Amino acid sequence: MHEPMMGLWGWVGYAAMVLFLSAGAIAAMLWVKSWLEKGFGSASREPESALEILKKRYARGEINKQEFEEKRKDLL
Repeated sequence: MHEPMMGLWGWVGYAAMVLFLSAGAIAAMLWVKSWLEKGFGSASREPESALEILKKRYARGEINKQEFEEKRKDLL
């Protein structure tokens, strides 16, 4: 005849298994989310051109108009 209750170690093992599988599922979901946000891998995106980087720096106010024009002339 078998015992109707699992006992303490049976419940601890069951809880550990649930926690382990839950952590794995959450980690997998976070990895897929980050992968999708990157646009299906970094190889599919072209790197930014130097001119695009310069335009962004000017738009953020990191450089003034004179610096922007000087650097743009150097690039073109």
